[in-house]
Amino acid sequence: MTQIKNFFNSIFFHPNFYKIWAVVIFIIFLGYWFSLMFVIGKYVFIFFVLLTLLDFVYLWRGGTIQAKRQLPEKLSNGDENIIKIHLKSTYHLPVSLNLIDELPEQFQKRDFNLKLNINPNEERLQKYSLKPVKRGVYEFGKLNIFTYSPLKLAGIRRQFSAHKQVKVYPSFIQMRKYELLAFSNKTNFGIKKVRRLGHTMEFEQIKVYNQGDDYRTINWKSTAKYQKLMVNQYQDENSQNIYSLIDMGRQMALPFNQMTLLDFAINATLSFSNVAMKKKDKAGLLAFERQIQNFIKPDNGRQHLQQIFEHLYNLKTGFYETDYERLYRFVRHKIPTRSLLMIYTNFEHINSLRRQLPYLKKIARKHLVVVIIFKNTELQQVVHQEIQDTRQLYHKIVAQDFDWQKRMMLKELALHNIHAVLTAPEQLTTSVINKYLHLKARGLI
Repeated sequence: MTQIKNFFNSIFFHPNFYKIWAVVIFIIFLGYWFSLMFVIGKYVFIFFVLLTLLDFVYLWRGGTIQAKRQLPEKLSNGDENIIKIHLKSTYHLPVSLNLIDELPEQFQKRDFNLKLNINPNEERLQKYSLKPVKRGVYEFGKLNIFTYSPLKLAGIRRQFSAHKQVKVYPSFIQMRKYELLAFSNKTNFGIKKVRRLGHTMEFEQIKVYNQGDDYRTINWKSTAKYQKLMVNQYQDENSQNIYSLIDMGRQMALPFNQMTLLDFAINATLSFSNVAMKKKDKAGLLAFERQIQNFIKPDNGRQHLQQIFEHLYNLKTGFYETDYERLYRFVRHKIPTRSLLMIYTNFEHINSLRRQLPYLKKIARKHLVVVIIFKNTELQQVVHQEIQDTRQLYHKIVAQDFDWQKRMMLKELALHNIHAVLTAPEQLTTSVINKYLHLKARGLI
């Protein structure tokens, strides 16, 4: 009884069924005027019904489709994540499949449908990608497989994989990518190899010259002795305190490419902290708004990176105005030694910066401060577009004013010995790591 109930709950008709059924009805309708057409229509109807029943029987008893969804332990925010589906057919004929996965509601994707053909007794690994744009818990529903025989008259639905939850974390995919690039001799993805401006580092060893080494470090005595270029290798100064200060005020909730500026800052912080620790420096974290919400003292090691990883996962903006005075007081008492402070924030108007500038100047007296500000790339498009009417002229003037404000912020900060980075959100991680490598090469850290 249960099998019969399951059978009727899972069967459905292919669109071809309704097309053929319309043709049969039309033939029978012609029988109103032509008796021969009525006879032909009657036999076509019987043949069509038998063929449909045969299709149902084959799909139900002739074999089965087995499927299993394989999810990663966690998803990377802002990146393409691969989802795998293992398929296996026990049918003796090729069948067509419509694969509909019940995706988490955060994606708002209601038209997900993978169409594919699978051969008799074939096993296949089907992949598709998802790009989450928010951190949090995502719940996958059931995996629905709609199976059609070569006749494509009837179909049968099978459901697999119970509901499963997976967490979306800050972009660990970017973290791994930038870790490799920061320690390679390549310049892909915009990671620059910065030439050192001097040696404030300890001598480590003499080694064979490789492309990219500073030619000024060539050891001519060793070169003459071994008949090949030899260079002095120096050990970087390490164990410097590096802090990422993330502004969680309402200005960081602005959207860009479906992600908030806060999420871009979180992804960049994870990659930057990892690179800093690989460079033997100590990375710390501070998240601030009206209150200081998260503070992690600088350290290094895998466990410390995991601690930063978990804290970044839980950061959320409260949509309040940021209190820079409280930030200054906290830094003065809790960060006693000179450190590099990378402040991720966003000022849309120069007056907004000037209101907070007294506190930034006080912090910069003791620490090396880098203020990271975001470009509004949509306004950049307006600045460079051709003018067609008065309205576009007005928009262009306003956009140029905002662009001028951003450039004035950099000059204002430079006057007070505060470093600044103006970057597009999608280039944030590259810009931050390049700035860190540049400061480290100059011996400022």
